[in-house]
Amino acid sequence: MSEKTRLELTWIGKDKRPRLEPRILIEDKALSYRAEASTPLQGDLLADERPPSFHDNLLIQGDNLLALKALESKYAGEVKCVFIDPPYNTGSAFTHYDDGLEHSLWLTMMRDRLEIIRNLLADEGSLWITIDDNEAHYLKVLCDEVFGRRNFVANIVWQKRTSRENRAAVGSAHDHLLIYAKCGAVDWKSTRQLLPANNAGYANPDNDPRGEWRSIPFSAQGHRPNQMYKIKTASGDFVDPPKGRCWGATEPVYLEYLKDNRVYFPNGGAGKPRIKQFRGEEKGLVPMTWWDAEFAGDNEAAKKEILALFPDDEPFGTPKPEQLLERVIHIATRPGDLVLDSFAGSGTTGAVAHKMGRRWIMVELGEHCHTHIVPRLRKVIDGEDQGGISKAVNWQGGGGFRYLRLAPSLLKKDQWGNWVINPAYNAEMLAEAMCKHMGFTYAPSQTHYWMHGHSSETDFIYVTTGSLSHDQLRLIGEEVGSERSLLICCKAFMADAEAFPNLTLKKIPRAILGKCEWDHDDYSFSIDLLAETPDDEPLEDQ
Repeated sequence: MSEKTRLELTWIGKDKRPRLEPRILIEDKALSYRAEASTPLQGDLLADERPPSFHDNLLIQGDNLLALKALESKYAGEVKCVFIDPPYNTGSAFTHYDDGLEHSLWLTMMRDRLEIIRNLLADEGSLWITIDDNEAHYLKVLCDEVFGRRNFVANIVWQKRTSRENRAAVGSAHDHLLIYAKCGAVDWKSTRQLLPANNAGYANPDNDPRGEWRSIPFSAQGHRPNQMYKIKTASGDFVDPPKGRCWGATEPVYLEYLKDNRVYFPNGGAGKPRIKQFRGEEKGLVPMTWWDAEFAGDNEAAKKEILALFPDDEPFGTPKPEQLLERVIHIATRPGDLVLDSFAGSGTTGAVAHKMGRRWIMVELGEHCHTHIVPRLRKVIDGEDQGGISKAVNWQGGGGFRYLRLAPSLLKKDQWGNWVINPAYNAEMLAEAMCKHMGFTYAPSQTHYWMHGHSSETDFIYVTTGSLSHDQLRLIGEEVGSERSLLICCKAFMADAEAFPNLTLKKIPRAILGKCEWDHDDYSFSIDLLAETPDDEPLEDQ
């Protein structure tokens, strides 16, 4: 189906998109945390796989759509794995709206976030989303729109509970885990990691000098003419491949295996050939789409993990077990890669990524960002958290994180209804914010007061709330020189803007007034996301 004729979801308010302000992030150093210098690092990791430094990990409190927008300029194309556990839209999240509006708001909320997540993903990055049956199939179509159908990898079915739900017509025992790869499913196959192979079944019954081995089948699915031949067993009989299959290699390759004493015939020598695999030769296992509770934990295990960390608190409703996150992060990343979770919840993603030596970013709006996630991460960093996957990875502690908050809106209306620079902004904050708005990298110079950022090696930006005169601009222009250019964002200037060929002059806030929506702090589930209906007619139930 062509791009022009493909089927798409439609819903109330789909055409209305927020014009997001790219906020800056401000560190709350009282909540940031790093390990003491003497704290040991993870025992099983090599030197280049140890926990990333304090500056690499970010915990951001604030609206996650604004936070994603704030990250976009610096982290576009840098995130290797995004794991999100969004609201499932079961009816409790939208108590003020009827079902039709619930569904439309949920789709809009997800679409807006997914589009920025796509920009943040590295070329070989992947997105993993947990969801239940209520919205899973709509979400699949929505993700097809945002990422493209060829980028869909799999729908993993995760066994979230093992107990029977007797109150339901049909008890819910699973969630979905949708996977999308930015580079497409085919190309992502070469970058994803295999699961550790099972080490059971090794022995050395024939005293092979190469050590313990186990046998693996020597057959493959399908019919390949050059892999269809008879093999003589150790008992002297000739055998064909199993029905519907061919041998696992051509005959010359098989003869090499035989010469190398790698062929094993079971059933006293009368069975079909198998190949010896020696310990250490395992290639790993391809992930499957069925993850049972034994393999990836369940909700009950997750609640026990949270209760072990916070025994006096009411547990989170549907936390995810560390084992589930360990499987995701192992498959999708390598040590040192960046993992993002913009629906942080209880902080499991960051805790597991940290223990596995990955860099991480988490975003959470609620107060539990500092009441629960911060204490949990501190226990991880101090090595006190020995639950979850800690023992499996021999976690001993180390690393750190920075706690960031979204800055307030750069512009606010004054008492007369005019947009002005927010008084909460100091000179440094203003310079950083203007760099974001004007497409510059914030990097203030230690030697040139007029270098607040750059867009290239020769193009710079200077931000000031002062009013610049002709003589001031002339002196700045002379210092900039003919080989460089400078964008000046100021409150006012008293000069001919065309008089200085290497300077471009812009007034604040006029230069940015039309760039975005100002002083809008909450993009969670606002009724304003819906498109307006003509003539104020009531919305019909969809």
